[in-house]
Order: sequence, then C-alpha cells, then structure tokens
Amino acid sequence: MKTNLLEGKISKLIFKLSIPMILAQLINLLYNVVDRIYIGNYQDGLTAIGGVGACFPIIILISAFSALFGMGGAPLTAIELGKDNQKQAQSILNTAFWLLIIISVILTIITGIFKEQILLLFGANEVNLRYANEYLAIYLIGTPCVMLSLGLNQYITAQGKTLFAMISVLIGAVMNIALDPIFIFSFNMGVKGAALATVISQTASAIFVLCVLCGKNTIIKIKPLSHKPRWDTVKGIVALGLSPFIMQSTEALVQISFNTQIKNYVTDLDTQTIYLSAMTILISIMSLVNMPLQGLAQGTQPIISQNYGAGKIERAQEASKRLIFYCLIFSFLFVSLIIIIPDIFVKMFNSDEALVILCRKLCRIFFIGFAFMGVQIGCQNSFLALGKSKISLLLAALRKIILLIPLTFILPLFLQEKGIFIAESVADALAIAITLICYLCLFKKYLNQSKQQITEK
Repeated sequence: MKTNLLEGKISKLIFKLSIPMILAQLINLLYNVVDRIYIGNYQDGLTAIGGVGACFPIIILISAFSALFGMGGAPLTAIELGKDNQKQAQSILNTAFWLLIIISVILTIITGIFKEQILLLFGANEVNLRYANEYLAIYLIGTPCVMLSLGLNQYITAQGKTLFAMISVLIGAVMNIALDPIFIFSFNMGVKGAALATVISQTASAIFVLCVLCGKNTIIKIKPLSHKPRWDTVKGIVALGLSPFIMQSTEALVQISFNTQIKNYVTDLDTQTIYLSAMTILISIMSLVNMPLQGLAQGTQPIISQNYGAGKIERAQEASKRLIFYCLIFSFLFVSLIIIIPDIFVKMFNSDEALVILCRKLCRIFFIGFAFMGVQIGCQNSFLALGKSKISLLLAALRKIILLIPLTFILPLFLQEKGIFIAESVADALAIAITLICYLCLFKKYLNQSKQQITEK
C-alpha cells in the first residue's frame, strides 16, 4: 500500500521511510566493507587492502554518476507526484534510465583503457598496484548494473516504496557476503574473488530494481520507448543532481589528494604502504557513519518534497528540522564511539600491530569534526528536497572542494603527514558552521516564497 506523505505524524513518517533506507545504506555499505574485511584478513592483507583502496576513487565516481541522475531526478519526481502530475514524473524516470545506460557504457570503456595509469595517479604504489589492477579489471564489468541499481532505486523511494528499495540492496549484499568467502578463500582467488562476488551481487540487485519499476507495484514505471527524453528534463535532472554528484565525486578527489600527499610526505616505501592502508581503513570507518546518515536523508526527502509540492509548508519545515536533529544525534554518538574505542573498528580490517597503533593515533584527529556532520547532511539534503539546486550545489562543493582539498595540501607544509589527517576535521568544522548559517537564513525564506506563490494562484 502506498504511504500518504501528506498526512500523519511527521516523526512517524520519517522513521517509516528512513529505517528501510538506513538499512539499505548499511547493507549497500557491506558491498565494499565486507570486501575490505575479507581482503585485509587474506594473504598479504596489509598490502592488498591498500591496493583495493586505490580503486575507491573510481568506485566512488561510478556511484557519483548514479547519484547525478538518481538523486537529481527522484526529488523532481516526488514533487510532480505531490502535484498529481504523473505524466511528467514518468518522463523524468525514463529520461534518467537512458542517461544511466549511456554514461555507464562510456565510463566502462574509458576506465578500462587507462586503468593502470589511473590507479597510479589515484594513489597506488609499486607495492600494491598488482592488487589494485586485479580488483578493478573485474569490477568494471559490472558498472552498468551498479549504476542502474543505485540510480533507479531512488525512484522507488520517491514513490514511498522504501521496502522495495531496501530489498533491492539486501539481495545484492546478502549475495556478496555469501560469495566473498567462497571466491576469496575456497577458490583462492583473493582480490579477484572479492571483485567477482561484488559484480554478481550488483547484477542481481539491478535485475530486481528493473523488475519493480517495470511491474505493478509502482505508480510510475520504466517505459523507455514511450517517452522520448526532453532536453529541458535532462537539464532539470542534471541541475539538481549536481549537488549529490559533487558530494560523492569530491570524495574521490579527497581520497586522491590524501593518497598523493601520503606518497609525498612518507617516503619510506614500507611505511608509506602502512599509511595508505591506514587511510583506506579510516575512510571505511567514516563510511559506517556517513551511509546511515545518507539513508536517513534519502528517507526524509520525499516527505519534504511532496509536502512542499502540495503547498503544505509547515509540514515540510517540520520534516526538515527533525531530519537535522536526528542526523546530528546519530553522527555525534557514533563518532564518539569511534574515538573512545578505535581498536574495535580497526581490527575488523587488519590486526597488524603497527597498523593498529597508527590508526588509533589518527582516529582522534581525523574524526573529531565529523561528530557534527549530521548538521551538514541534514541541511544540505533539505535544500535538495526543495529542488534548490544552486544552494545545494554550493554547500556540496564547500566542504570538499573549497575547504578540504586545499587544506590537505596546505597543512602538511607546517605539520608534515599529520596535517593530512587534521585537514579533515578542520574542513568539517568550518563547513558545518557555514551550512547551518545558510540554512537559518535561507530555508524558511524559500518556504515562504513558495507559500506566497501558491496563495497568489
């Protein structure tokens, strides 16, 4: 039964829609985290996990393009559904489908041709390049399925069908967890086995998403031949999708910057390999916090969007405030746990004594600013839910492009390799403060403008 987002208690609706999305994000996280855990505990795991870490920027870029057309079009779809304009919502979905197909093919070809050069540029070194190459060669085969699964899943959520969205991710994750030990250990395939398990799992998830969006359980369906893509629809999707695209793609740029600076400031090859592996683990731990926050935001977005589209401004504002509050509570509690007992999280990936000691020291300076990241994510996604692409784009670029990447190169000039990790917390603190100011000044103003327009009509 379709959930009515225009009525009922806001907090209840948020948890009803967000819990499946949070679970979906956590399950989705298992795709890569389980790979890293198994790889880190396989033969030569300390080196192998660093090699797989060099693949992260490419994997993130693939996900970012999925978000460009998925999270770019899904809020627009929800707004049109709130206006009871199913024809336009249908057009947005079908346009996004074609965009995902075309870009996935282009990415697969380009990355496949220049694979080794890209890996060296993204942080692989002479020691771990072999593992990075083996993993990426197989992972690229599944690029179209990855993009269809991640991108189209947003359109299931936009219709209030979060249970189906969660199931699609659950199918892939369960398969990945089951296949990883078989391919990695039983078949002795190592990182190749981890990549193969991921590709098979993501293909199964994509098939389920397509079945849902072509079946009877959704209001709007994929009918690629019945709706010719319109340029204005493409522009609308891309304009709004640039914000989540930048948020995700700049994660790739950040990791490239981190890895490059580690190679610049840690010259001993063995020590450098440990630092690269430590960075992979820290980013993996950060994703344990970030992914549930994104799930909470994605679950709440349709509530804000549909009420905004229907002119129920007070409900949209209440949903936004609750989103920010819940995100803040989660990020603060989880990061506090990481800082207090870092060994539990680090040893999931590898128990090498030198690596654990290094990560224990770095956790405290790397994560302290991230404790309040819930404010940044809640505010930025609230603007996204209103279809305000410009401010959402600015806030998305602020933390990574404007602050973190420059600080990653500036602070090590004074603090050596320690400055690479301090840059994360400094950038987080500044971005959160600026984003909150923008929200307090602009969000209510946008709502009032919409209310005035509806009244005039």
